[in-house]
Amino acid sequence: MHIAIVTAGGAGMFCGSCMHDNTWARSLIDEGADVSLVPTYTPIRVDEQDVSTSEVYFGGVGVYLAHRSRLFRRLPRALTRWVDRPWALRLATRFGVSTDARQLGAMTLDMLQGEDGPHRTHVLELADAFGSSLKPDVICFSNALLAGTARAIRKKIDIPLMCVLQGDDVFLEDLVEPYRSQAIEAIHDLAADFDGFIVHSDYYRDHMVRYLGLDARKFHTLPLGIDLAEHDGQPGTTAGEPFTVGYFARICPEKGLDRLVDAFRILHARRPEVRLKAGGYLGQRDREYFDQVRAVAADLGDAFSYIGSPPDTASKIEFLKSLDVLSVPTLYREPKGLYVLEALANGVPVVQPDHGAFPEMIAATGGGVLVEPGQPEALADALEALIDDSSRRIELATTGRNRVHELFGPERMAQRSLELFTRMVDARH
Repeated sequence: MHIAIVTAGGAGMFCGSCMHDNTWARSLIDEGADVSLVPTYTPIRVDEQDVSTSEVYFGGVGVYLAHRSRLFRRLPRALTRWVDRPWALRLATRFGVSTDARQLGAMTLDMLQGEDGPHRTHVLELADAFGSSLKPDVICFSNALLAGTARAIRKKIDIPLMCVLQGDDVFLEDLVEPYRSQAIEAIHDLAADFDGFIVHSDYYRDHMVRYLGLDARKFHTLPLGIDLAEHDGQPGTTAGEPFTVGYFARICPEKGLDRLVDAFRILHARRPEVRLKAGGYLGQRDREYFDQVRAVAADLGDAFSYIGSPPDTASKIEFLKSLDVLSVPTLYREPKGLYVLEALANGVPVVQPDHGAFPEMIAATGGGVLVEPGQPEALADALEALIDDSSRRIELATTGRNRVHELFGPERMAQRSLELFTRMVDARH
């Protein structure tokens, strides 16, 4: 079976969705499938082997120019294709290609118009690639914002079209009106062009059924998966010296580092020996936010540190293994939470807000504690409880690690995916 996964590059940042798409593609390849991981907007950036194709479709620079300039849209593709080459897109990301939804409302609506909008050339180029060269048996889009291309693709190749929903609402909620409402309405109308939707939690299935007004019968829940080859952490027998709380996610308001700092300040006042270490990608858009977080944490001295964005898997694992507990107290309701699985895979228990996909993850792994969202005192209390009860901490760490290795490895993710794709293909014959 040939599976095409259309992923969205993160403009030079480590993006959880495209990183998971890459792991997904690798797992399917290992199970014997033929996979084309097709990047859009920009090349993807991952901390493992990159299996994406060299061609980038809907290149971010070309999409921007097509949105802004009628003249650019009228030029022959032979004269404009160079702006979508990987080298040009990588160069552009150094100068801050925006992924901020607040600035992308009109462009989002343009994208959803498909071949009837200003991006007709890009839409037909992708459709032609699927119909003439790639010729997959099934196509999975990694987000609903590419829904405008589905109709053109169907004209070229009659195969199942799937859409993975994994944070689309977060992007849409950042759009200003009237773009937000118009985009939601457009995606609802375009949903009929998909044969099914894939989610990674029951929470997100129910949420997106309501949010986009979709048919729940078209939803399929597949497990998340991480490459466990290097994640072999064994929980220790006592808390570290000093006890270290960790944060590992993108540095941005929605992931909640500021909330963790607020809780840690309470904890540090009680236990001056504790330390807080943060790691994760920091983009230009969020530098002002991070400066504010640092200002609030200034009186903590060396009790708070930021290690930057680990460049590879080995460095990420080394960071995780230096922690006693991890917490990413997200402001929004997380649909995935890969950082929870990565921490647990290395024997690090987690303390997470009781919303989004986290209750399901904690129930499945037994590796963490849930706290009331937005309550720094409750988060501080939960962290302190794990300092005082090392036996409980080790129990969470051990159970979490074992269940992640049992339930969230790449093999299970690939097998369940292939079962779904086979059913979808067979249903069309």
